[in-house]
Amino acid sequence: MKLRVQLQCKNLHEYLRELNPEILDRLYNHPATCLAVYRELPSLAKNYVMRMLFLDQPLPQAAVALWVKKDSQRDHDDCVSVLTGLRLWHSHHLQGGLQGYILNPVFKDNLGTALLGGGAQWADEGSTLGPDRHARDIESLDRYAMERWEVILQFMVGSPSAVSQDLAQLLIQAGLMKSEAGEAPYITSAGFQFLLLDTASQLWYFTLQYLKTAQSRGMDLVEILSFLFQLSFSTLGRRKSRRYYPTRLAITLAAGVTNSSSSSSSNIASIPGTKDAGFIVVETNYRIYAYTDSELQIALVALFSEMLYRFPNVVVAQLTRESVQQAIANGITAQQIIHFLRTRAHPVLLTQTPVLPPTITDQIRLWELERDRLQFTEGVLYNQFLSQADFEVLRDRAQGLGCLVWQDVAHRVMVVTPHGHSEVKRFWKRQRSHP
Repeated sequence: MKLRVQLQCKNLHEYLRELNPEILDRLYNHPATCLAVYRELPSLAKNYVMRMLFLDQPLPQAAVALWVKKDSQRDHDDCVSVLTGLRLWHSHHLQGGLQGYILNPVFKDNLGTALLGGGAQWADEGSTLGPDRHARDIESLDRYAMERWEVILQFMVGSPSAVSQDLAQLLIQAGLMKSEAGEAPYITSAGFQFLLLDTASQLWYFTLQYLKTAQSRGMDLVEILSFLFQLSFSTLGRRKSRRYYPTRLAITLAAGVTNSSSSSSSNIASIPGTKDAGFIVVETNYRIYAYTDSELQIALVALFSEMLYRFPNVVVAQLTRESVQQAIANGITAQQIIHFLRTRAHPVLLTQTPVLPPTITDQIRLWELERDRLQFTEGVLYNQFLSQADFEVLRDRAQGLGCLVWQDVAHRVMVVTPHGHSEVKRFWKRQRSHP
């Protein structure tokens, strides 16, 4: 039975809390970072920060606890955990042995600068560049951003698309694709889950994987994060320098994935083509009709079905035992296939209950169970024992070492793990030399 990997997509605060405290303190030296972190705080935590922003003295923890009602104590504890984990405030010893809280002075000063103005300019706003003769409208920027992003997604599903070697290596390191000697990279179970995420979550997950490898490549993590946070406050389509125009994907990138804010997802969903309406019809005869001309969506359907016909606006495919089991062999689960079909179901199917025919969902699960009926374990076979006593002595030794995989007492046969084979073999040689 193959281990199923569940894709974990940390939100912005979860990622920052895992950083080294020195890196966090350096990040808070820039107003854009402080404002970006504050923007994604829970509403109660924002209230705490605002009430302490202009205080120079620490507040007793007991006094802070009185800011909420007793029935909201859990929300208070969550806020304390978030603010402490992000190093936005510190514990402080007060006179009389009391414990208090005080805002991180670096964060406090730079957040104040971000909110009240002043300080150095965050980035080149392009005001000194004069009239822009090559201005880009919002629609063209949205189209360009999604075309570039879909190149990566199409590469993951095996469609011909050119990506750099570094990008392909990053996908493999992230576990979204797998590469074996002499073969092209192919999608993994985690990669298929990645494709099922919304665009905002995909972008943030991809960014996290990039950040994980930044320091190993000699890059300054603080500079990268500071740039992303600055970019998130740019104006869509407005030239920021002589080099680039921010797109919607770039601006919403640093917001990450949070439970407190859905702005990034809603902004990206407004891009044409990023929020596909249901387009799949599944029939009880295992036929799939995909009413789309998107190469990416067609390639996704082809991951677990056999393509039969293709027309300008519709593709006909067939779910077969071979196609589904091939997908499962590549790490895609039956539940992921069913989820994909259900979440992209045509509006006509959404009017019926259940959305997908039970015969289809049950059969997909049965095809998966066919592959999971047997569990393969590597081992070394021991047989041809001269006596039952010899067999039992060696078997007991293997059991004591925790390396016995299987035994057949009647036929004096047993299997041990490759890891324990050398120790069992040495023990057996000693036994034979000292009968």
